[in-house]
Amino acid sequence: MTTTEFTVTGMTCEHCERAVKSEVGEIDGVTAVSVSAATGHLAVTTNAGPVDTDEVLAAVDEAGYSAEAV
Repeated sequence: MTTTEFTVTGMTCEHCERAVKSEVGEIDGVTAVSVSAATGHLAVTTNAGPVDTDEVLAAVDEAGYSAEAV
């Protein structure tokens, strides 16, 4: 398993967390997503190597927020 971490800006509540988790969770190969609006932290876990950073950034953008890899 490989976990890649991101910082997400613009999240303020549980609804925001669910939106990001839902979008990122749809990426092929993602097995777990952990997100916190309070800290702006996003962790994406896959079984086979690191997740495609561009795909995660696009998914977060689709949810309405901004992100960058840590």
